[in-house]
Amino acid sequence: MTDRVTRGAQSAYEAAGVSVEAGDKAVELMRQWVDKARRPEVVGSIGGFAGLFDASALKRYDRPLLATSADGVGTKVAIAQALDRHDTIGFDLVGMLVDDLVVCGAEPLFMTDYIATGSVDPERIASIVKGIAEACVVAGCALLGGETAEHPGLLEPGEYDVAGSTTGVVEAADLLGPERVREGDVLIAMASSGLHSNGYSLVRHVLLRVAGWKLDRHVDELGRTLGEELLEPTRIYARPCLTLARLTDTHAMSHITGGGLAANLARVLPPTTTATVDRSTWAPDPIFGIVADAGDVAQADLEQTLNMGVGMIAVTTPADAGAALELLASSGVSAWVCGEVLAGEGGTVSLTGSYGS
Repeated sequence: MTDRVTRGAQSAYEAAGVSVEAGDKAVELMRQWVDKARRPEVVGSIGGFAGLFDASALKRYDRPLLATSADGVGTKVAIAQALDRHDTIGFDLVGMLVDDLVVCGAEPLFMTDYIATGSVDPERIASIVKGIAEACVVAGCALLGGETAEHPGLLEPGEYDVAGSTTGVVEAADLLGPERVREGDVLIAMASSGLHSNGYSLVRHVLLRVAGWKLDRHVDELGRTLGEELLEPTRIYARPCLTLARLTDTHAMSHITGGGLAANLARVLPPTTTATVDRSTWAPDPIFGIVADAGDVAQADLEQTLNMGVGMIAVTTPADAGAALELLASSGVSAWVCGEVLAGEGGTVSLTGSYGS
């Protein structure tokens, strides 16, 4: 009797659009990728109700501060769905999460993900998780667990959204932030890999709707198709930034995401300072100019929405600026001094000059 009730319940659920069997298959397909994104502190494997992390690792800290962040990928998922390529969007998710942690000097320990979809396609879900796991390896954190939810009627069968949360730790004495920033500190810009995962509502509106471009259009300035450019994974700065925090006198960092460079940099300035950023110290990648030209988007609007070629900024003492640039270069991150912190009021940021002039 129990078996018949169970099978009947499953059939009714499947009639409503939810496949338990597909969900189970997705778990099996993703298992190999989750196992690759482990740290020694992880206890057990996927399949339980909760992920376990051995907190005794925190005993080596005098006063460990736990840091946490939650985020998603936004409408960039629409590009992945349109191109039917799903193994890179995980880098965007992990990048948005862990690089929010490292700005305070926290080492990312683990993350969990949440994938909502209209219909579970096991191979597609496994591909998404593959990207998440590979990005976790790059960031040095464990993929501790997650959830895949099937939402028929709310999302179309091929639609999905991804989100997640991450936890890290920093020694209280090593915490980075506005309290450490001083007049005379230099601003070190770290190049982005492109648009990263912000401003895609603007980008999609301008390029796909207003300009009418197709994702398979080859764009000479980009050297590839528009779709390939828009799907370029977010650069993950976690390991290089943690090295910077450990080996140089870096006082703060700013992850340049939604809101643009000025607004995000202002978040790590004390109210007794201002900062200037010299646009002439770099030339943004062509995609930014393409968006501006195709939609006649004003520079102010671009700078309030997109990263304009800078994904992270470190606020470092002048004496260590050279060492910081060398460390970043050795990690494969293009970086340069783009400005400085000045005495002033309000913790505001001014952008001066013209790009690449």
